[in-house]
Amino acid sequence: MSRLVARLDQTPKTLDILHLTHDGRGVARWPEGHPQAGKAVFVAGALPGETVSVQQTARSKQFDEAKTLDVLAPSPDRVQPRCPHFGTCGGCVLQHLAEDRQITYKQQVLLDNLQRIGHVAPAAVLPPLRGEAWGYRRKGRFSVRRVEKKDKTLVGFREQDPRFVADISECHVVVPQLGTKVAALGALVDGLDARRDIPQIEFIAGDAATALVVRHLQPLSEADKAKFAAFGEAHGFAMFLQPGGLDSVHPLGDDVALSFRLPQWDVELQFRPLDFIQVNARLNEAMIARALDLLDVQPGERVLDLFCGLGNFTLPLARASGDGAVVGVEGDAGLVARARGNAQRNGMGNVQFHVADLSQDLVGQPWLKAGFDKLLLDPARSGAIEVLKQLPLKGLKRIVYVSCHPGSLARDAGWLVNEAGWTLREAGVMDMFPHTAHVESIAVFDPPKKG
Repeated sequence: MSRLVARLDQTPKTLDILHLTHDGRGVARWPEGHPQAGKAVFVAGALPGETVSVQQTARSKQFDEAKTLDVLAPSPDRVQPRCPHFGTCGGCVLQHLAEDRQITYKQQVLLDNLQRIGHVAPAAVLPPLRGEAWGYRRKGRFSVRRVEKKDKTLVGFREQDPRFVADISECHVVVPQLGTKVAALGALVDGLDARRDIPQIEFIAGDAATALVVRHLQPLSEADKAKFAAFGEAHGFAMFLQPGGLDSVHPLGDDVALSFRLPQWDVELQFRPLDFIQVNARLNEAMIARALDLLDVQPGERVLDLFCGLGNFTLPLARASGDGAVVGVEGDAGLVARARGNAQRNGMGNVQFHVADLSQDLVGQPWLKAGFDKLLLDPARSGAIEVLKQLPLKGLKRIVYVSCHPGSLARDAGWLVNEAGWTLREAGVMDMFPHTAHVESIAVFDPPKKG
């Protein structure tokens, strides 16, 4: 890598930024007179309409990469980043773009993906869903690295160059009870015997407790355990240790019940420290409300919720369906067990949960033969094309698809519309991760017209 950088022309160049990439970088082209005139350049820290001075950082056959040295003519959409670590830390890439313009950009990313990948367009665009822009992130992972040259142990997100851990003292997007204590957490780890044997610390926050899960590659000394315990007590964290795989996670001291409520549906969901939950609590509630509104479940209807996790959508659906029935399916057996427990604690008898790998052959799955009126699915980044091709779509009255990756949504929407004959009625974005380039979206499909 160092030999490649040495061959790059490091002389500052002036570029006009045309638009943004899907990962939040400015797009320009080398001007006439440049040896690579016309070649695309992706510029970190630049916005459309700006003239910037840049320094090239990498090159490839298809495009070059550069960083912004100076903004010579700023965009009216440029704002002062709130975080002092912006530009180095890779946790956020859009803090320099006004918040209302961030969501407009994400909406365009969604529409571009639908057109370019799926060759589809929604009949209508849903108004964007937005929540808190700061202090919203209740789940994540900090990397940990001892850097001898700095004589310091770094705790934080990866830098924009993911080979390195960002040297941060605070984080404005993480829930405040932790975001204000990143420096203290780094100092804690730096004082441990095992400071070179801890690669990551995961965090997750419920309504009443925040848990930290410490991954350690070697057994911890009793002194290190005592320091972690004291840190948790001093700052109000439930401390967990992870010496091996997911099943090795255990509390350091008394166990703590983690949970969050969904007041609109009188539902409480309990979870374990490494379980998947939506990172933005208020946006999650708004997302559930929108999904249920779009699905429009009528009395007596049967609803299938695929990739259901802990029951984040399933239990509100069951509450809203009255005398209907809801079936949730998820590949993680532990999540399904906790979903069943959540249904029982919330007194719901009209919901069932099943374990199934939804990327594999589903022939013989009893729930698949039961028949449903409505379908909701919330897959991982890889999407849901495998299960969609196996579902008995005929007879379904509506599909609501919640997506964390516009590319896989676009692919699946293309199949539903162009191959299966469904109509993409509406689609829109939800700002689950403000100040990042992450695009969360929702789409509604209506069945083929009879006759």
